[in-house]
Amino acid sequence: MTDSLLDRPMAGAADVAAIEAALARLLDTARDVILLQGEAIVALEAAARGLGRPGSRALNIVTGPYGAMFGRWLAAGGTEVTEIATPFDQVVRADAVAAALARTPVDVVSIVHAEAATGGANPLDEIAPLVAASGALLVVDAVASVGAHLVPPDTWGADIVVIGPQKALAGPAGVSAAVVSARAWRALEDNPAAPRDSYLSLLDIKHSWLDTGRRALPGYAASLETFALREALNRVADEGLPAVIRRHRAAAAATRAGLSALGLRPWIAADADAAAVTTTFAAPDGQSAGEFAAAAHAAGATVTAPAPGPLAAHTLRVGHTGRAATLETARAELTALAAALGVPPGPALTAASDAVAGLEPR
Repeated sequence: MTDSLLDRPMAGAADVAAIEAALARLLDTARDVILLQGEAIVALEAAARGLGRPGSRALNIVTGPYGAMFGRWLAAGGTEVTEIATPFDQVVRADAVAAALARTPVDVVSIVHAEAATGGANPLDEIAPLVAASGALLVVDAVASVGAHLVPPDTWGADIVVIGPQKALAGPAGVSAAVVSARAWRALEDNPAAPRDSYLSLLDIKHSWLDTGRRALPGYAASLETFALREALNRVADEGLPAVIRRHRAAAAATRAGLSALGLRPWIAADADAAAVTTTFAAPDGQSAGEFAAAAHAAGATVTAPAPGPLAAHTLRVGHTGRAATLETARAELTALAAALGVPPGPALTAASDAVAGLEPR
């Protein structure tokens, strides 16, 4: 092959700066956007380590395994962390956040937008104004939601938003990005415990990259991942972000309705609380998630597997994300699940079509 990524020059400063500009356009943000060399877990830990400090207080919202991890990182830096924790089949309610903020003033509120592990989506549009009114910094893990849900950092007033391209954007996992407000930069600068001279230092990127006009990269870029991200963003731009989001909403609605018609219980009970990036459901009675996943794969399923982490034993998820966010994928998966159950697929396919027809345009 003569026209492959391997034959191209290494990614340089202009390439990275162009991708950061494209991400800013995608998110419609005037805040700083920085590309990080590493999977999004690096960006999330960098944010937590940069903000964690003795004498500070944080409200960490835990509706899945990633929220719990962020709280541990904050606490490791000396922050006093209060948690709102929900069962992993539920999302947080805005009134619970309001009550917590009324009880104890905090410096930071951290939350995951959409939980790929549990299939829930927290109501950021309701929660963000509460955080803004409290004066706390808002940190959002939007790794799974970007591309499947609208992620508007400026409208939310969010101070750090971490995104990963490997899910709904159908991009690589080896790079990630963060949107950082001026207020967040000041908090990082004012924190003597924030990492410096470290792979986990957001400040290092600011000082050696942003503050110098993005002229020279602070180290080497992961070229293959960087160019793959550029291609993914080009695909999203060609299709249009609203269309990408609609595609995910339709796949999720079809899957949820079809699962219910098959007698399978969606793990997140309310449609309004469900993430568009993936749909989780409880394994049938008498079967483990692994056993039912194996039967489904034998029947032709391709994007159904046991849910990760603490839900793995009894919960499965249908990963209708990225390029798999199509009605064709949803219908094929429902057909395979019906075969694994030994029932006809017709009712599930009809329910899926009806659910998509009933979606309100956005």
